[in-house]
Amino acid sequence: MKVKRIAYAVSAAAMLFGLWGVYDRLAHGHLNANYGSYVVWGLWVAAYLFFAGTAAGAYMISSLDLLFKVRAFRNTGKLSLWIALVSLAAAMISILFDLGHMGRAWRAVFQANPGSVMAQMVWGYNLFGLLILCTLWCAIFRPETRLLKILCVLGLFLSLFVSGAVGALLGVNVSRMFWHVGLLPAQFPVFSLGSGAAAMLAVQGLLGDRKNPSLQQLIHILGIMTIVIALVKLFFLWADFSQSYYGNIPQNIDAVNLVLFGPYWWAFWILQILLGTLVPIAFLAQPRSAEKGYWAGVVGILVLLGYGVARANIIFPAMAVPELDALKSAFVSNRLSYDYFPSLMEWAVSIGITGFAVMAFLVGRDTLKLEESRTS
Repeated sequence: MKVKRIAYAVSAAAMLFGLWGVYDRLAHGHLNANYGSYVVWGLWVAAYLFFAGTAAGAYMISSLDLLFKVRAFRNTGKLSLWIALVSLAAAMISILFDLGHMGRAWRAVFQANPGSVMAQMVWGYNLFGLLILCTLWCAIFRPETRLLKILCVLGLFLSLFVSGAVGALLGVNVSRMFWHVGLLPAQFPVFSLGSGAAAMLAVQGLLGDRKNPSLQQLIHILGIMTIVIALVKLFFLWADFSQSYYGNIPQNIDAVNLVLFGPYWWAFWILQILLGTLVPIAFLAQPRSAEKGYWAGVVGILVLLGYGVARANIIFPAMAVPELDALKSAFVSNRLSYDYFPSLMEWAVSIGITGFAVMAFLVGRDTLKLEESRTS
């Protein structure tokens, strides 16, 4: 299939480019990264949020087949679980590169404070990864057992917990007013489900079996899910930004203004809203959009792009607003700046990780028994 060959080639090229970034990061540490002492979270944290959310959402989508037996999703559960597994691996690799001392990552698991939201999230994602593996193994080798249903129930609740925990981790930072809103933990599970649905839409639209009589129905349902979640996402944006302006807290208003009118306004208005939300809604709302399989897959990629930019627009503006006004001018250094845009090395690592995730998905899809013929 031509699309699959292109996907293999693009992911391989991305991995090769990423090797340079990995070398630079391992050889020179954080020297060539553009974050510093004030903006401490950058592109890799945003990528972590995106991939982890996609993993949680893909697990939710798998439950439609493996747990709830929705006919249109029949025999798609294993493929969704594989998407979840490679996405979670990409998330863990992304956050690993962000750590100052990667060799100490184990302490977050074995020397953690149980009362810490960060510790709970770390433990949650480790358990979630183990549960994805167990569920996938059971779905492949023991598909008719009661154990599979138990694992799916546990995984569904855990996917909601870990995606909500990310919002809670940000929300408890009272010094960052842009994050300190009650809606934030509730938004992340919805965004995760949207990312999972978009990932499945991209896969089925670009790589789905055109001879499968139920493929169009599956794409149609995924399209409806994508539209509904996109509208919910727009509501959350309106609620957050309108409350920020009405509340009139300077830090919060400054962060919102950076998103809407700052140097990277185009990331919000063009990538997140236009290409990542409005264009997909307009396309998928057409009655015959499911018949345009390849274009539906491209739209799925656009939606994923929008969710990726949305994660960046959550992290970067909050970091770009000083906790104290005087900090911006009190000291002068390259590492003491609130102006952040990812460096070439940061982009290289993230592109390489994305290429790895796509390559791992393609190899797994071709070698494991993830898809079986489905009847309408």
